[in-house]
Amino acid sequence: MPQCYVRHEFQGVVVVNTKNGFKRSMSYVVGPDGSPLTVAELAPNHTKRWSIRRKAEVVAAVRGGLLSLEDACQRYSLSVEEFLNWQRAIDRFGPDGLKVTKTKKNTEPPI
Repeated sequence: MPQCYVRHEFQGVVVVNTKNGFKRSMSYVVGPDGSPLTVAELAPNHTKRWSIRRKAEVVAAVRGGLLSLEDACQRYSLSVEEFLNWQRAIDRFGPDGLKVTKTKKNTEPPI
């Protein structure tokens, strides 16, 4: 791991001056409710029951650069397809699109 010389934080972006150059990472993003969201505030790794809020927070974390898509999928044992479905549901219907009944209703073809 590179040795850290100087660490600066400005508006949620952490810039670390290392021996090998600068590394930029996010310390927080704006969550779905408009408040700051950090990795520590995300759902635990072993989460089995997903609320609308938890799903929306994971999507916000990936979109804001707090977690990579790969990190989120690995951390929560999600497939990329499942995560992308959450993201599409939010884009299309807002947070209510993450309701299980709403998702089923929206993905079933009309009779």
